[in-house]
Amino acid sequence: MDSSIGQPGAAEPQQIRVNFTTTSPDLQLPEGRTQLLVPADIKRYGLSRVLNSESMLNTSSPIPFDFLINGSFLRTSLEDYLKANGLSAETTITLQYVRSLIPPVYQASFEHDDWVSDVDVLSETSRAGVWSGEKFATGQDRILSASYDGLLRIWNNSANIIATSPSSSLGGHSASVKSAKFLSATQIASAGLDRTVRIWKYSEADDHLSGTLKPSLELYGHKASIESIDVHGPTGRILSASSDGSIALWTTSKTSAPAAPAPLIPGSTASASKKRKIAPSTAAQRGPLSLTQPHTAAASAAIFDPADATVAYTASQDHTLRTLDLTTAKVENVITTSHPLLSLCALKRGSGVLLAAGTSARHITVADPRVNATTTSVMTLRGHRNMVGCLAVSPDNDYSLVSGSHDGTCRIWDLRSVRAGTKAEGGGSVSESVYVIERESLKVQKGVKSDVPGRGAKVFGVAWDKSFGIVSGGEDKMVQINRGRDLFAGE
Repeated sequence: MDSSIGQPGAAEPQQIRVNFTTTSPDLQLPEGRTQLLVPADIKRYGLSRVLNSESMLNTSSPIPFDFLINGSFLRTSLEDYLKANGLSAETTITLQYVRSLIPPVYQASFEHDDWVSDVDVLSETSRAGVWSGEKFATGQDRILSASYDGLLRIWNNSANIIATSPSSSLGGHSASVKSAKFLSATQIASAGLDRTVRIWKYSEADDHLSGTLKPSLELYGHKASIESIDVHGPTGRILSASSDGSIALWTTSKTSAPAAPAPLIPGSTASASKKRKIAPSTAAQRGPLSLTQPHTAAASAAIFDPADATVAYTASQDHTLRTLDLTTAKVENVITTSHPLLSLCALKRGSGVLLAAGTSARHITVADPRVNATTTSVMTLRGHRNMVGCLAVSPDNDYSLVSGSHDGTCRIWDLRSVRAGTKAEGGGSVSESVYVIERESLKVQKGVKSDVPGRGAKVFGVAWDKSFGIVSGGEDKMVQINRGRDLFAGE
């Protein structure tokens, strides 16, 4: 054996043969260019530069790529990957290249007087912005926050409060708000512990530095607190999930909404003297289009199908996911999981959807709600250290989502990265988070140790928007904004 091998400068740098492949039709390499010899010590950034080069994809501007090997993202050099997996340098590695998820970078925090229970975003590319059409003014991006102090706040991107909802004596919520959503640039829905869904008319001054939230409709029907709502702007429909297990469908139209159930209206059963003390409502009062009881425990979430507003999906602490036909108010499908479910979102999958449900057992269950699905549980997302209370899908693709947990973090997931679950994990397919977003408030208290992950900084609400990035709110009384920056500039 030549003793000079391994001596500095005495040997050619080791090379590894790789085979590039992708599932993206617009990123296919020309025939004959998929195989290449690359340096053994090359990492993701180097591979990304190779792919963008003139002899490969010849991109007009660099595209940041990630690389999957057998379903797992490459996070080391190829050489280290081979050593870690007991493979020879003679091995040909198949690299599946995909567009990168940009690392989230902290931008700002907006301080509140109480816990922040939910957040939503109005921008040109958000749901409500698209639904608003020409009514949305370019540059009028807004953040909506709901708080345990019973108030809604609307913020601009300079951390200034544009509008605050009125107090209970002036037509606002009489208890903590748990959920709030933009229906359009001029309409907002909210709900909470006072068992009502409220519709607000939102308007701004000509200079866009101040605005008003005016109560326009009070919706009564639930007999227990409302945990979450979802909205569909084009039809003016609202879904609500209640802690008594009921699911309600509402309309923002005063003329087509049924009358409110008399016993649920404040003061309806009070004596004449007590009635005089109850502030009269200035908003119209209406009831639900339908109210069903599909769950045997608290309903934690109800969402519209992304492509069909006549279909809803619900999640509950009774361990089930249910598909509802909103035209008949009947349950079409039931998926039973192993744990109480606390949050829900839907990812488009071809002509159907996948449902991601946050659990009290610290993981996220991804399920296929189709009645004819061969396997209902698709994969499990693992990494959180406390219950998962909120979820939001990526605005850019159908394979990414963000979760907020009581462990004080948000985690970003990429469903393209999958590994086989261990025996301890119960087998199946498992995905691990790509990035972790910590609460800035916890970083200030780094010297303070807690026996419970996320103590004092539980995340209660999260939204993901192209303009703002990832917006989250929680127990630390903060709305926090994290955005992605150019991967190439950051490396």
